[in-house]
Amino acid sequence: MHKTRTTHLPVLLVDDDKTGCTMMTLTLREAGVKNLHSIYDSRDVLPFIEEHSAALVLLDLVMPHLSGHELLGTIRRDYPDIQVVVISGANELNLAVDCIKLGALDYLNKPVESNRLIACVKNALRINAMQWELLSLKKRMLGEDSLDNPTAFEAIKTRSSKMLALFKYTEVIACTPHPVLITGETGVGKELMARAVHQISAVRGEFVSVNVAGLEDTTFSDTLFGHKKGAFTGADQAREGLIARAAGGTLFLDEIGDLEERSQIKLLRLLQEGEYYPVGSDAIKKTTARIVAVTNHNLPERVSEKLFRRDLYYRLCTHEIHIPPLRERAEDIPLLLEHFLKESVKSYKKDLPIISVSGLSHLLGLSFSGNVRELKAIIFDAVARDTEGELTAISFGGSKDGMSAVTGISSSIGSGEHPIDALFGHFPTFHEIEEYLINEAMTRSAGNINTAAAMLGITRQTIANHRKKRETQPGRAGTKM
Repeated sequence: MHKTRTTHLPVLLVDDDKTGCTMMTLTLREAGVKNLHSIYDSRDVLPFIEEHSAALVLLDLVMPHLSGHELLGTIRRDYPDIQVVVISGANELNLAVDCIKLGALDYLNKPVESNRLIACVKNALRINAMQWELLSLKKRMLGEDSLDNPTAFEAIKTRSSKMLALFKYTEVIACTPHPVLITGETGVGKELMARAVHQISAVRGEFVSVNVAGLEDTTFSDTLFGHKKGAFTGADQAREGLIARAAGGTLFLDEIGDLEERSQIKLLRLLQEGEYYPVGSDAIKKTTARIVAVTNHNLPERVSEKLFRRDLYYRLCTHEIHIPPLRERAEDIPLLLEHFLKESVKSYKKDLPIISVSGLSHLLGLSFSGNVRELKAIIFDAVARDTEGELTAISFGGSKDGMSAVTGISSSIGSGEHPIDALFGHFPTFHEIEEYLINEAMTRSAGNINTAAAMLGITRQTIANHRKKRETQPGRAGTKM
């Protein structure tokens, strides 16, 4: 996969004019283009591409040994994912048209104006990145279930197909330089996903986190951009901001939906131009940090209410990861229950308790407005309070009435009759028990098939197949559970 990560692949400058190559390299580096590599002998180009690949080739046409015209045709034929921009001293329209027909993305005349060169290169890199993203998404849609970076998601405990789809999408977009917006209710694991993005991107810099909620503009600017000496009272020495600390890494902006309007304008410039001013300074600085922003707000609503800038929203959501709430992935609750039980007993130095049917049923019926964070708090509290070695619905905050469905059977029958005989009126067949359990799970889950499947420890498809089979039986068409 390393050869398809266009963000980190080199930009090749191929020209026998070393001075020209040096000037272009300096111009592009100043504009923030990284991983530049110059080749002065055209015979070395194809071996280099074969070993290292490339995102873009800036190609001179007139060179000894192997002409740029020949190289252009070979690169576009054998390496169609690599963009080529021709740079030539020959200002001839027919030659430019011929190069475009061979697959060149653009044709620049020497001497190349700096702004034209920078715009052309950045556009080529954007196209290359988009092509890679589309190819990666297509590969995922064709049914590849395995993750390339499973360790990046180890902290997120899930068996949900929705979450797996998000992991695959995250792997595709993590290696691009564009901002990532992560949305979802409180407690769903947005920061864990942000850290996964950072880990997969393989950037060398730090993961730097800052909560921007409630920061007034001056504090926001000083925190992110730093200040120069004497910028304000008490500024006895210059200080770099967190954006400098995150150079070559990831700047994680938590609670971005609560950012002040003046601060939003400064963040917009940072995203658009990759530039910022330290407080009290008129010297512009560049950033190489990747921005990952997180919010539990509905940003389109805040945009319509004029609480969040529309242009900033569209800049941030180049890639958006929306994490579903826990109630929409109830199949994760048993897995999370087991995980947090192990954590809690280790923390409290207790033995692992038994989880009763009523306890699991109660948890599966909760809406969890605080999501995974709320579930963790409930489990830790239940383990801390437990003295019996068994956790029931009451242990998790349920009422005694909530246990009646489980305990009522044994209390309503005589001591001489087996509970299962009292329930069915006879000793049931396996299919009768299966149908009873599925019906009961569907009733307790209010018809939510995912929750019912999690309660029974089976797949959603198993219940769906059972219902389909039941509805097609003679005399039962249209029957609902």
